[in-house]
Amino acid sequence: MSDKKYEQLWAKAEAAGNAEAEACVPTPMIVGTPTTPLGNDIDPDKKVYYVAGGVCGFASIHFKGNTSFGRWAKKAEKAKKAYGVGLYAPVRVGGQSYETKVAYARAFVGVLQEEGIEAWVERRLD
Repeated sequence: MSDKKYEQLWAKAEAAGNAEAEACVPTPMIVGTPTTPLGNDIDPDKKVYYVAGGVCGFASIHFKGNTSFGRWAKKAEKAKKAYGVGLYAPVRVGGQSYETKVAYARAFVGVLQEEGIEAWVERRLD
């Protein structure tokens, strides 16, 4: 595949990721202080926070670096060397929302896989 084709593929994957991120409706979370140190309730007399984006976390798109796509992505500064194996591109949309970032990454990876590129999602809660 040529550099231009890889650029188009990347743009298609970004568009798919952005569409999924926009459609994602994270489960909101309420954060507060328990009434006892190890309590499982929220003290109504203390400040309570509503977090519409849900839990915080990270997601990234991973793929092999020793392929023509991997070499292109590194040269085009789309990806960096991953710890362990291959390359990765962090998801930079969705603020701190774990669910939104994972939705983006899954859609992005799906487009790459449709083109025969071995790619996967890595994620973690913060």
